[in-house]
Amino acid sequence: MKTAFITGATAGIGEAAARKFVAGGWRVIGTGRRRERLDALAGELGAAFHGLELDMHDTGVFAAAIDALPDPFRGVDLLLNNAGLAPPMSSLQDAEQGPLDTVIDTNVTGLVALTRALLPKLIECKGAVINLSSVAATYPYRGGAVYAGSKAFVRQFGLGLRCDLAGSGVRVTSIEPGMVETEFTLVRNGGDQAASDALYAAMDPMTAEDIADTIWWVATLPPHLNINALELMPVTQSWAGFAVERKG
Repeated sequence: MKTAFITGATAGIGEAAARKFVAGGWRVIGTGRRRERLDALAGELGAAFHGLELDMHDTGVFAAAIDALPDPFRGVDLLLNNAGLAPPMSSLQDAEQGPLDTVIDTNVTGLVALTRALLPKLIECKGAVINLSSVAATYPYRGGAVYAGSKAFVRQFGLGLRCDLAGSGVRVTSIEPGMVETEFTLVRNGGDQAASDALYAAMDPMTAEDIADTIWWVATLPPHLNINALELMPVTQSWAGFAVERKG
């Protein structure tokens, strides 16, 4: 039985992926900061799920947490780097530094540290790394400088990691979704449900389950195939035109 290590498993894409992989016959190690949600998911998914309370900012505990995994979960065939967030959509000149640091610590520093800590297991299993990037890595927008920069890092990190792992049998993929209706926007807007609802109103966004299905497809491809990067959007979303400042 294969094992997936999924960060940010307490909501959204991570939670949907945990359900998908357990239903597909895998074990899942799901991480998150909210113990009560991990316990609820364990109650739902049973012995195939191990909830690991982990803060992506606390990189110093990663090695010990991995070493302490129960015996059935000690091998890791897939790392899904899903945990991530975005700061409020303020222009950089109007933004506070604290939320920007939180994004960088989670989306970049924590992702790199956890990947590095799990690489020995992934190399041993000839496994895979799937990183959740975003269309923001390619298409910039006002108020998204730090988030988009972090997701561009995630994509380029994955490409560089493929170079480092050449010959190891480990696959590396960047999945880059557009608009997915999850808690992501609710968190970004400070819990403003109306703002989140307005963003997705009447446009038929992708769902967490859509992305989980895509992750499952990538993870279960024959081991000689590598998807380098995969960008997907709802049909109703497209990239914006160029912004133009009009004078006088």
